[in-house]
Amino acid sequence: MDIAPLILLAAGGTGGHLFPAEALGVELIKRGLRVRLVTDSRAVRYGALFSKDMIDVVPSETVRGRSPWQLARTGIWLAVGTATALNVIRRLRPAAVVGFGGYPTVPPLMAARLLRVPSVIHDANAVLGRANRFLSRHVSAVATSLPGVLDRDPALRQKTTTVGTPMRPAILAAAAIAYNPPGATGPLRLLVVGGSQGARVMSDIVPGAIERLEPSLWSRLILTQQVREEDMTRVRAVYDRLKIQAELKPFIADLPARLASNHLVVSRSGAGTVAELAAIGRPSILVPLPGSIDQDQFANAGVLSQAGGAIRIAQGDFTSDRLASEISNLLAEPARLTAMAEAARSVGRLDAAERLADLVVKVAGI
Repeated sequence: MDIAPLILLAAGGTGGHLFPAEALGVELIKRGLRVRLVTDSRAVRYGALFSKDMIDVVPSETVRGRSPWQLARTGIWLAVGTATALNVIRRLRPAAVVGFGGYPTVPPLMAARLLRVPSVIHDANAVLGRANRFLSRHVSAVATSLPGVLDRDPALRQKTTTVGTPMRPAILAAAAIAYNPPGATGPLRLLVVGGSQGARVMSDIVPGAIERLEPSLWSRLILTQQVREEDMTRVRAVYDRLKIQAELKPFIADLPARLASNHLVVSRSGAGTVAELAAIGRPSILVPLPGSIDQDQFANAGVLSQAGGAIRIAQGDFTSDRLASEISNLLAEPARLTAMAEAARSVGRLDAAERLADLVVKVAGI
């Protein structure tokens, strides 16, 4: 019996990289192909599709500074990872390798190039990430979530296809749930998330914003907030004092269902979060992570804000007073929330996994 071709998926060990890889994996399995994941040790926390026997861990390192010592250390670890990835690819003989960003994708994609295995990278951001930018000239094809990402580079534009961000099954299920705006006197559901590791700024700003809301809203508010363990006590103390119905968690495992069930989302604007808000169609207040070299989160949030589906607030302007004002205004206008939900949904693509799978199969020649 012939063995089905194998597609090796490579992703950094955070949800923003792993969830699109999982979504593509589901689609490829539907088509009768085999998949495996190569990543770093953080992946087990996020992967629902990939069991431990489907994962190969390859050493890697992120560029953390520009000093000669830091660059040398990163180079050594990436070289070790590439040697390990060469052995993995020789052993598994994949038909293609697909990378989803993050420095753990560099060793397997470089190993694929050295062994002349077809390869694809996918980038979900409005600005190509550093690892993918490095890899883009060494792969067979580039897939982006958003149009125009590489329009200024003719050489890369020719091998670039816009496919959207592949959505895992839980997001597709959540996308089938219509947005239901808050009633005049009913519950007000607010979700606050800060990325895969949580964000301290949310713990610093959101409790003060809730305290500044009209007291008549406190009894109606149902709040779910991602909070780091070290911030849990101080955040909970504020909500307990205000008698807010609040669920605080360091990690929200069922995030797709939470996105679908809430009236308003306050969040960072990582590529995965923005794509999921668009796919499900939920209004949001987005606070881009500052300080990144490419300002990718600011650009990501801009996609939704320009469409009318989100309010983008730079972190320097993100104060308790400003957030309280925005929340109050939105909750007072259910029709505006509904319009924002529809605008966000207009940006989303639910067939991205199929489109990316088509590209991968074409590149692999299977």
